[in-house]
Amino acid sequence: MARRYSDLSLYRRIADEARPYWLHLTAICLFSLLSAPLALLGPLPLKIAVDSVLGDSPLPQLLQMVLPTTTAENGKTAVLIVAISLVVGIILLQQVQGFASWLLQLYVGEKLVLGFRSRLFGYVQRLSLSYHDAKGTADSLYRIQYDAPSVQYVTIQGFVPFVTAWVTLGALVWATAQFDVALSMVALAVSPVLFVLAEFYRRRIRGRWAAVKELESATMSVAQEVLGSVRVVKAFGQEDREQERFLEQATRSMFEQIGAVFAEMRFGLFMALTIAVGTAAVLYIGVRHVQAGLLSLGELLMVMAYLTQLYKPLETISKKVTEVQAALASAERAFALLDELPEVATCATPLPLVRARGAVAFEHVGFSYESDRCILQDVSFQIEPGTCVGISGPSGAGKTTLVSLLTRFYDPTAGRILLDGADLRKYDLADVRNQFAIVLQEPVLFSTTLAENIAYGRPSAGEAAVIAAARAANIHDFIMSLPDGYHTQVGERGMRLSGGERQRISLARAFLKDAPMLILDEPTSSVDIHSEAAITDAMARLIRGRTTFMIAHRLTTLEKCDLRLHVQEGRVVALGREIPMAAQSELTLEKCS
Repeated sequence: MARRYSDLSLYRRIADEARPYWLHLTAICLFSLLSAPLALLGPLPLKIAVDSVLGDSPLPQLLQMVLPTTTAENGKTAVLIVAISLVVGIILLQQVQGFASWLLQLYVGEKLVLGFRSRLFGYVQRLSLSYHDAKGTADSLYRIQYDAPSVQYVTIQGFVPFVTAWVTLGALVWATAQFDVALSMVALAVSPVLFVLAEFYRRRIRGRWAAVKELESATMSVAQEVLGSVRVVKAFGQEDREQERFLEQATRSMFEQIGAVFAEMRFGLFMALTIAVGTAAVLYIGVRHVQAGLLSLGELLMVMAYLTQLYKPLETISKKVTEVQAALASAERAFALLDELPEVATCATPLPLVRARGAVAFEHVGFSYESDRCILQDVSFQIEPGTCVGISGPSGAGKTTLVSLLTRFYDPTAGRILLDGADLRKYDLADVRNQFAIVLQEPVLFSTTLAENIAYGRPSAGEAAVIAAARAANIHDFIMSLPDGYHTQVGERGMRLSGGERQRISLARAFLKDAPMLILDEPTSSVDIHSEAAITDAMARLIRGRTTFMIAHRLTTLEKCDLRLHVQEGRVVALGREIPMAAQSELTLEKCS
């Protein structure tokens, strides 16, 4: 069940995100508030033209105080020039005010999004693997890329116009009341109806947009899954099928979005009708007041001009309540990500751990991803520092899970794991992982240079150290044969290199990190015989003096291990220097199958 947040709690958290920029936001509000006096000045030239040029009324008192006394004496032409000059001046001031406000909004908005997006990205990396296993990467990517800008919309396009609208509304009500109090009261009579409509549609629109976000995230997940497995899709000729799957998901998202827009349109229609009724009432009463001599024609025109502007802030206030719901739906998803608690947490008062000796003990360890699916059961063994441990067993027996517990990718659901005599959970999480270098069955390279990939575990390493690590991993000669050498770009996920080359880069990375403990997960299972020989030779040097856990299906890979563990159905069924014959038979059969 998705976590639900009230509007107030979301506004409070968005305000916390925006707090570092309160000075900038204050400046934006001040620039935006200038629109209120400029709006009040807007109808003034029209009133002067009607009452003082076409009619015989004197100039407004404020202008008489500002302008030279000769202006009115020079006739109506001079007064008309004043009116025209006011039109030009007011428009120029409005443009300057609008540009300055836009520039500030752009800067602050982008800074808000950048900071929030960075925080989401940093946090999601620290969530436990179990979260990523359950949610997948596409959902997190959508929240970082598309939900994070919600803080900008709510703050810049929501809060600032909302405040400005209230101030403008107050100013326009006051200005209208100067001419006719009754008209201003009639004009405001529609506001309760607008607010009731806004509250009625607010919840419905919020739910609609929340559903849209979920469906868009699912659509993105389909695209990412297919493009990440494009070789398999092409190999089986399933492009059309995957396009159908994407189209089906995207269509559902489209119709849900259309439903949300229709809900907003219905609200907009009712709001427009309400404002039209208010305008008609004011026009009717205003004409009657002119006929009764309570208002001049110029004053009525000015009141109607103010009324048009009066309803704009009312419309803005009502619309923002509903328009902001899409952003709040996104903000809800983003904050829900930040509220996820890592299942693997670091200790508040950790024990110091600089470089481990490498003594490991499992004490009645159990683990399950789900409450009804046990992966490991009552696993117990001890490993002395510097021991090379070979781990064998059929697929799905729990071998990879066993070593994942060592690096605290997951924590045991029963028992405990000791490193140098202390529970792993009593060390700082980063310190624990610094003790391990890992070489996976499918090596992961990043879309950067070979040198940067080798130095990934030790970014501060110099060129000489990188070259030494490459030599130790038997990959230096290959790198030097490339036109750009160590500066060669490896492409996305290192796909410009062969499997054996990627594996040796991964070994070079492990050499450079120089961790006291090592995990080798099927390091030679996906390479040819020539690459296997080079990798095996490099591994022999790498494991020397390190506590090593090596998972392999090939018995020859485990021949030089000091100790053997055989895992079957979540239990260690054999522990010793030789793999039992029954276990060897299982491995041979699995290899052949």
